[in-house]
Amino acid sequence: MYRIGFDVGGTFTDFTLHDTETGRLRHFKVPSTPADPSEAIETGLRPLLAELNARPAEVSFVGHGTTVATNMVIERRGVPTGLITTRGFRDVLEIGRQVRPHLYDYTVRTPPPLVPRECRLEVSERIDADGSVLIPLDEPAVAAAADALAAQGVQAIAICFLHSYLNDTHERRATAIVRARLPEVFLATSSDVLPEFREFERFSTTAINATIGPRMERYLDRFLGRLAGLGLTVQPYTIHSNGGLLPVDTVRAFPVRCCLSGPAAGVVGAAEVAREAGYSNLITFDAGGTSTDVSLIDRGVPAFASSRTIADYPVRLPMVDVHVIGAGGGSIAWLDDAGALKVGPRSAGADPGPVAYGKGGLEPTLTDANIVLQRLDPIALLDGRMPVDADAARHAIAERIATPMGLSVEQAALGIVRIAAANMSRAIRSVSTEKGHDAREFVLFPYGGAGPLHAVAVAAECGIRRVLVPVEPGTMCARGILLSDLSLDLVRSEITIADEQTWPSIVQRFYTMHTDGSTWLDSEHVAADRRHFARVIEARYKGQNHEVQVPLANVGFADFLRTFAEAHRREYGYEISDRAIEVVNCRLKAIGLIDRPRPAFIATTGAPQPKEERQVRFDGGWATTAVFDRASLAVGTQCSGPAVIDEMSATTLVPPDWGLSVDHFGNLLLERLQ
Repeated sequence: MYRIGFDVGGTFTDFTLHDTETGRLRHFKVPSTPADPSEAIETGLRPLLAELNARPAEVSFVGHGTTVATNMVIERRGVPTGLITTRGFRDVLEIGRQVRPHLYDYTVRTPPPLVPRECRLEVSERIDADGSVLIPLDEPAVAAAADALAAQGVQAIAICFLHSYLNDTHERRATAIVRARLPEVFLATSSDVLPEFREFERFSTTAINATIGPRMERYLDRFLGRLAGLGLTVQPYTIHSNGGLLPVDTVRAFPVRCCLSGPAAGVVGAAEVAREAGYSNLITFDAGGTSTDVSLIDRGVPAFASSRTIADYPVRLPMVDVHVIGAGGGSIAWLDDAGALKVGPRSAGADPGPVAYGKGGLEPTLTDANIVLQRLDPIALLDGRMPVDADAARHAIAERIATPMGLSVEQAALGIVRIAAANMSRAIRSVSTEKGHDAREFVLFPYGGAGPLHAVAVAAECGIRRVLVPVEPGTMCARGILLSDLSLDLVRSEITIADEQTWPSIVQRFYTMHTDGSTWLDSEHVAADRRHFARVIEARYKGQNHEVQVPLANVGFADFLRTFAEAHRREYGYEISDRAIEVVNCRLKAIGLIDRPRPAFIATTGAPQPKEERQVRFDGGWATTAVFDRASLAVGTQCSGPAVIDEMSATTLVPPDWGLSVDHFGNLLLERLQ
């Protein structure tokens, strides 16, 4: 049987296939197709299945990660959307927190609301802060609002009422009224999308869910159609932002949960691969064609966040804490108005791509610079399947960068690489040093097509002495999907002082969510012995405005007090033993455990022989460098730089002052020699 994971990125779509009988992993990449991302999925799956002569019935699992939802938010390509809300709260989306995006730069503006004011309509209703009905729902007004929004041509409607996280009866009744009048319109209610307090974040998350919902549905329909065209009948899963897998029907209803789909898969996969290799403290470094995503794994546990912004819009959902910057292989090098060299955040993407790809690109990119420096193969990439034009890359850098700056082409290319590495290093520090972690105590785990190529330069900038490069790092996100469990996040929000009297009612929230989670796991046919439930309480001292996350291994009150004090000390450096504690949110993750694939690596024997030698430009100048096929490196191999390690999905660069060894799992361990 075969399990297949694939990740749709901005530049490439990556595939990993696991043969459950032999343990072998196969990796594959094709250029992404931004106009229809599902096209690249079919383009990659068809030859992959044909090569194995695999029958559709032999495919037992299909999982995918996608940037479709993220890109729609970033590019504001959602559908026309309306909002129906409580009278007096029409402008919550626009007022926000009244926080300027930049304290001193008045030219920086907040993004326009996803729902324009004329499409935000009010109705009379009111739920009190304790969940009681103060003003009944004006049902005729809801019907009139639905008709008015239909006349404006909206394709989606968000329904967000005050305090609906405590009592959702008004939202549910309004949904029924609107659905009866507008059956084709996509509906999103805040009590379903985010049943938490804080109106702005709840309204924003629900509005995003609504505005991307119809286009995400159409993408999923095309995706399912292409799978059916290949004869695959197994239910596909999509990885969501919290690193778990969701069925397609859940993604249809809650596409906002997939805004960090691909990056989350990479972090999950990195944690599992590094754990097997004996490392628990990692900084993941995913440098692809369009962006660089970094995250921190402390003692084997990825960092999680309950909220973040995407394209400056708040999204409040549990998610892997990933910091994203616009720096990747396709990042464009350019000169600003003062003539200073910049790299990114604009990317050449998959179309037209870097100049060297010969697809019509005219602006030099980071990939072009690495080809000029011969750190990347100047003849072809992807195991020879993608020819490159090194002369075109040289010409573009000369014309756009080198000549205007009075530099040689090699100097300009080296400058592009150094600036990109500096940008990536700042992202590393944002998840480590800036959050109180000593980066020197962590191993850098690079993946993505460009990660291993720049890993040592980034590690040196951050003081990191060890780099662990997995097998086929360019497909790590696709591999991570095969290592992810099924999971569903549930939340109950109600601000309560935690004491001996209130603790039983707080615990009861978990019992209620446990029932809901069990029902969902039943629908996914997860066996009782493959189920796990993770509990977290978000709490704060009375008078504070932000919460800390408190994992709850058991439901004892004394254990909660101790764990809260530890979490608060870790987050803020102190505790207040005589201050009352407020419980804000109770979260439960229902998990369906999968059988972890145990890949079998072919251990070659003997001393590795380089397939060629070529001149490669390092910081100290050009050096004759051995180029190895990664498959030729046996377990236990040790060598010192300079060296280039080629494989289908990525290239690993080993500078002269670094050494390399191959561990039992086929990972490359790079260490500074001095």
